[in-house]
Amino acid sequence: MAVPKRRTSTTKTKKRRTHYKLQVPGMTTCDNCGEMKLSHRVCKSCGQYKGKEIIAE
Repeated sequence: MAVPKRRTSTTKTKKRRTHYKLQVPGMTTCDNCGEMKLSHRVCKSCGQYKGKEIIAE
């Protein structure tokens, strides 16, 4: 079984973990009402997607 020969330093560990961070979701503006919405999803405020009404108000 593979076992590390030496202890991993804190610097080495932190350099490896720099990529573990939260990412901002891809937000776009709705073409119909101008509200911010997640891309490729129905707008929560007006209920439209790609110019078509999906959710009736």
